[in-house]
Amino acid sequence: MDAARAALPRPGRAALVLERVEAFFDRAFGQRLNPWRHLGALGFHFFWICCASGIWIYVGFDTSATGARESLAAMDANDWPLGAFARALHRYSADALVAVTALHLLRELARRHYAAFRRFAWLTGIFALVVMFAAGIGGYWLPWDQLAQWSLTATTEWFDALPVFDGALTRNVISGDQVSDRFFSLLIFLHIGLPLTMLGAMWVHVQRVSPARTSPPAALAWGSAATLAALCLAKPLALMPAADLSRIPAAIPLDWFYLFPHVLMAAIGPDGLWVATAAFLAVLAALPWATRVPRAPAARVNLDNCNGCARCFADCPYDAVVMVARTDARPHPRQAQVDPLLCAGCGVCTGACPSSTPFRRDEQLATGIDMPSLPIGELRSRLEARAEGLAGHPRIVVFGCRWGADSARLEDASTAAVEFLCAAMVPPSFVEYALRAGADGVLVAGCREGDCEFRVGEALTAARLEARRAPALRPTVPRERVRLVPAGRSDLAVLREQLADFRTELTRLGPRAARHALPPKRQEKRHG
Repeated sequence: MDAARAALPRPGRAALVLERVEAFFDRAFGQRLNPWRHLGALGFHFFWICCASGIWIYVGFDTSATGARESLAAMDANDWPLGAFARALHRYSADALVAVTALHLLRELARRHYAAFRRFAWLTGIFALVVMFAAGIGGYWLPWDQLAQWSLTATTEWFDALPVFDGALTRNVISGDQVSDRFFSLLIFLHIGLPLTMLGAMWVHVQRVSPARTSPPAALAWGSAATLAALCLAKPLALMPAADLSRIPAAIPLDWFYLFPHVLMAAIGPDGLWVATAAFLAVLAALPWATRVPRAPAARVNLDNCNGCARCFADCPYDAVVMVARTDARPHPRQAQVDPLLCAGCGVCTGACPSSTPFRRDEQLATGIDMPSLPIGELRSRLEARAEGLAGHPRIVVFGCRWGADSARLEDASTAAVEFLCAAMVPPSFVEYALRAGADGVLVAGCREGDCEFRVGEALTAARLEARRAPALRPTVPRERVRLVPAGRSDLAVLREQLADFRTELTRLGPRAARHALPPKRQEKRHG
């Protein structure tokens, strides 16, 4: 069991570096509003701003090739209400969408969130990334100025490098004095259809995470929107001269967020850009299979202790637990069932199960849903042994998270540490059991707010300890003797400080009245 536990996943070096960067932003924004922890939600936020501003622009836009630029010039002169502001907002929100998407991809890559139960979200995210760039680049063609001419020419040359086109696009699309209105209508259709396709891809992308975070906190949403608005007022957009297919523009002001592929093609050629693009996407798509990401074994249901309450179903972050019709003779209509392909092996379900209670002293604690790599019965035995061996005052039990600060390094004669797969694997009843076993206080160390490896662990832990979610810590437990501390893997010093402060508080409170005797072991009924 120890060898199997040593093979369980832990944060990699890249994740630890990223955590230190996020800790720096924590000091500026606080843990709850740190934008690093809401990159996906900010992506949705900027997408909706881009859509709303785009709709407003479209209402006043002339959809003909000859009138498009003039209508946008009128908007820049505010002949269309808020036209200049809407155009800048559309542009800058689209740029912000690229920025947070790139950071989101790098963050998930650093944390190795691309394999196993996360494979579906990773692959659908790659598709959404491709559609996002296609929609964004196409948007630069609609003003039909020199920037649009340059971008459209570069794009058609790129596609003409494919044998299926063999130069046909350049000959038929951008030859002559002007593009046709029919072709321009096609560009508008694409610029509307591709964002709708992207929205569908984003919806699919979050289908296997529960609950999906598609909206940032209100303060962060308003703050980012206000920042975009200030940028729009400080630096409005300017149109270039009208497109002239008989001339090549001398200088183009680039939007590097979307148009960098054109510059790259100028350096390596159309064929080289195809190779680079295909290689980049192939590497991203192959990561879930090409790299081995350790994961804990899937949870297992023990029907003898499952009453079909559905708490594990409600709390599972990846919809790996479903409720199905009963398959045994017990008088319950439902039972839990685990999909091993979706299970993260986090133990959140074990912490949610009402059978994960230590108050009956069986030889081995069995629960309705358990983790093979770290059974709850083994954790109870470890807790019992370490809590009863504490000496001095105050005696403290620390429940640690495998993905947080290394709680084992806090152990001494008066401090015992028990590590769980996730802080949300801790049944609230374990807190009471530690106090009954002799501890003067219990410190639960979870991840920083919004930074749980399994998305919702720290939130579920707080809700259970604050009696806002079942299974809840019982009201008879003295709350002053229980402390929840957010501490990432790089926050051992912070955790030490919190432990020292907690020890001072417990010293002030004094020792518990008496060490309670542990409940006797349950006797089996004998039938004569």
